[in-house]
This record gives sequence, structure tokens and C-alpha cells, in this order.
Amino acid sequence: MTERRLKHWGWGYEDQAPSKEELEAAAAGIRERFGFGEEPEAAAALEDVELRKPRLKVPEAFGDLFTDDHYERTSHALGKAYRDVVRGFRGEFENPPDLVAFPRDESEIEVVLEWCEAEGAAVVPFGGGTSVVGGVEARLGDRPVVSMDLRRLDRVLEVDAESLAARIQAGATGPRLEEQLRERGLTLRHFPQSFEYSTLGGWIATRAGGHFATLYTHIDDLVESVRAITPRGTWESRRLPGSGAGPSPDRMLIGSEGILGAIAEAWVRVRSRPEFKSSCGVEFDDFFAAVRAVREIAQSGLNPSNCRLLDALEAGTTGAGTGEKHLLVLGFESAHLPVDEPMRLALDIAQSHGGAPTSPPTGLKTRPERTNRPVGGEGADAVGAWRGAFLMAPYLRDTFVACGVLSETFETAITWDRFEEFHADVMEAVRTKVAEVCDAPAEGPGAPRVSCRFTHVYPDGPAPYFTVLAPAIRGGEVEQWDEIKAAAAEAVIEGGGTITHHHAVGRDHRPWYDRQRPAPFAAALRAAKAELDPARMLNPGVLLDP
Repeated sequence: MTERRLKHWGWGYEDQAPSKEELEAAAAGIRERFGFGEEPEAAAALEDVELRKPRLKVPEAFGDLFTDDHYERTSHALGKAYRDVVRGFRGEFENPPDLVAFPRDESEIEVVLEWCEAEGAAVVPFGGGTSVVGGVEARLGDRPVVSMDLRRLDRVLEVDAESLAARIQAGATGPRLEEQLRERGLTLRHFPQSFEYSTLGGWIATRAGGHFATLYTHIDDLVESVRAITPRGTWESRRLPGSGAGPSPDRMLIGSEGILGAIAEAWVRVRSRPEFKSSCGVEFDDFFAAVRAVREIAQSGLNPSNCRLLDALEAGTTGAGTGEKHLLVLGFESAHLPVDEPMRLALDIAQSHGGAPTSPPTGLKTRPERTNRPVGGEGADAVGAWRGAFLMAPYLRDTFVACGVLSETFETAITWDRFEEFHADVMEAVRTKVAEVCDAPAEGPGAPRVSCRFTHVYPDGPAPYFTVLAPAIRGGEVEQWDEIKAAAAEAVIEGGGTITHHHAVGRDHRPWYDRQRPAPFAAALRAAKAELDPARMLNPGVLLDP
């Protein structure tokens, strides 16, 4: 039997790729639904991909720690942004790593760092490779590069059941760590959209957003202590529930995107697996009435696990609604108490702003073994339809690329008092740019789609997530993407939002991140980088200049 492999260019495993017949059926469905799209093309086969020759020789003294295998170099060359998937689909891998390293423990991480420093090579820490912001593509010109894949460090090492914490290696994927925690009746309950393939270390390095739409929204909220291997020693913080002892060493590593060290393991806060759940969809005729309802729910202290608002176009596109009404997806969960009452109170708030439930809320007591997945409802109702579309979106994007559809998402956060004007300005800027770069009518059948939803909400503001679906220009998709991305990022920064809420900075967001952060902070970050990594070998070009 051969080992199951991930695609070398897109989302998921090789055996999950649709057949020619399935792609043709999908293309017909896309044209019927959206009014644009083309006959599907085939992705470049792995054997047809040409890579530049490795500029480093595999050091045989370290056994199988390093490899120059063609598949490994190809599959570690790009992330999963739309522009990455397009280039990979066409067999264009301009910046492949020269070698890929697979350390099995911390001592081998140290070997990789020491050897690369001696060779003058850059090192790109690699978790699941799911970056959508250019976080793993080494655009470094003539400098040799090693991609350091940490997925062999994938074990739950220790569980402190008394403190509800677990020590987990950084290379554990979402399913892998949940599988091990389930044996203790516990869960991390961190479910980003990339859950299947992304890793704990990647979540920490990129400040990933997870399952909860309120309260525990980011991995930041779940980290108790982090251990990282830097070129100048091991960085490990003390396990504490909280501390006021100066700037937090964990906070410095959270979001560092691999420029300070390779995250090796972390103590994270876990919880009992939820047994009580309730979910419900609520429709609104007026988008901003729905926004006001969400704001009141976010400020109520009810802390729903799911509080996602989809505008009408987003709801219609995902199949969660007809496209005529705006949809609020509400969910509550608890390991200890029924959640019927908080759901009732949240629905009262929604209805006071003109919302109408799509059906009675589901209320169920689940067995713990059934809860290793995000809340979203059961069955074919609006909530279940939204959940299915959410989980399938990364897979569907590969099909969009094959069928000539440009698909892009970008997310931000803004305070409630500025949201209405901010939303109008961002939507207008993106619609204008999409109309400019896409050969399509501005309105009616075949027009590009620009929609908005809330992924997370806070007492002081929402995290809006914008989606673009438009006809792609075959061979010019990357240029289209670049122009749309720049227009969206410019509107977000000019409007006072953040360049990213949970997708990290990478190389793609760098110009706008530089404008968002305070100049003295940038100087302090450069100083920390120089002290820990004087050879500037760790992920050059991410957060700081190479």
C-alpha cells in the first residue's frame, strides 16, 4: 500500500481531487448558478513540474533528516492563497525550497538550525502549509532555503487534568491532537477552517482564529506556555494562569510567524467535551438591523459559541438562504449545563431588532464522542447548510480555479461605531476594482459577487470577512488577484481596520502591516530578531525585511 499524500498544489489529499467528469458537472453548475465560469482545465501533473536544481546538497551525516525529493520540494513551495493555488495548478513553482527537513524531536530542530546557519541558508518553519498570506513561500532570490516540516512532532505529551491543561507538540494537526485528547474526555475546541491540516504550532505562530465566535476566539486565549527553539537557545515560559511580570514571553511568540524561533510545543488550556448544544438561524430584512442585533448579543455577556452574520448574498451563495434575507447563525454549547435559556435570550434580542427564526432552535444533549467538530447544527436547515459550505469552501476553491472562477476572501476587524461607514467604503472599493479587472457586467446575471459576513464578534466590534467571486481571466488570474487584494487592503487600512484578524501577515500583507504597526514597535521587533537570529535565517521577509 502507498502512503496517502496531500496534493502538491491545492487543498486536501490527492485521492480527493475530482474526476474529469465531476469537474465538468461542477463547471456546468457554476455557470448556471453564477453566470460565469469556463470549461474546466486539468492541473499540471507532478511529473511535469520543473523545479530549479537544489542549491544545497543533502547532508548524509544526518540520515533521513533532510531530503531533496521532488514531491516534497514541490508540496512545500507554496501556501494555500488563491494566487498560490493558481500557480500550483499551472505547475509554476518559482521559489521551491532546496531541501525539506523533517525533524523528529527538538535535538533535530537544533541540528537543522545549526547546519543551515553554517551553510548560509534560510529556514522556513512549516506546519500544515495552509497559509493564505504568503507565509511559507521563500521569495529570497539567490539565497538557498530549507523548509523545516514539524509534523513529526505530533504527540500530546502530558495532561494536567486538575488544571485542565495539556502539553502538546507543535506539529500535531487539529484531528491528531483532538484524537489524543478525546481519550481523556477533553478537547481544545479550536476549530479554524483549516483544522484538518493545520497544526498547533502554526496556530500559535499565526494567532489563528478558531471555532468560538465570541469569548475564546483566538489561540491566544488558549495558550498557557510556549516552548520554542531559537538559533540562540531554548525559549520556554513558565506555566501560569496569569502573570503581570513584564511583557509576556508567550505573547511575543504568538503571532511571530517563525521569525524568532521554531515553536516546538505548548501547554494549552483544554476543557471537558461539550454535551449540550443548541443552534438556530435568524433571518433579517435589513442588514444593519441585524448588525445592531449582533452588537447587543455580543455585549450581553451570553457569549454564544456561534454568532455569525451573513449578508443576503453570502447566505444565498453558500446555500444557507435564498439570497433575499440576511442570516444570523446562532449557537450555544456547554459541557455542564443546558443552553436553552441563553439561546432563548439571544433570540429575544434578535427578534427585538426584526429577526425571524428560520425554525425552532435545535436543542440536544450529545454524547462526547460526537462533538469533535465545530457547532453548526444538524441536518439540512439553514445552519447546517452554512456549516457544510464553510467546511467545503477550501476544497471548492480548487474547483473554482479549474473552472475559471476567481475566488478570494479577506478579513479585518473594526469597532461598532465605525462599522457602517467602514463596510460601505470597503464594499465600494472592492466592487469598483473587481468591475475594473474582470470582464463582466456590473449588475445582473454574470456579475461578480462581493459579500460580507461576520466570523467573530466582540463587545467593542465585529470581524467582517469579505468574499469575492468573479470571472477569472485565464493566464491573468494572479494579476487580477494582486489588484483586487491591494484595493481591499488599502480600503481596510484607510478605514482604520486591521490588515488581518486571523490570517496572519506573511509576505502578502507586509506593505499594509508596516503602516498599521507603530514605528517604535517595529524597531523593537527588529532588535529582538537580531538578538535571537543574527544570521536572519528564520522565515526572512515575514513581518520584517529579509
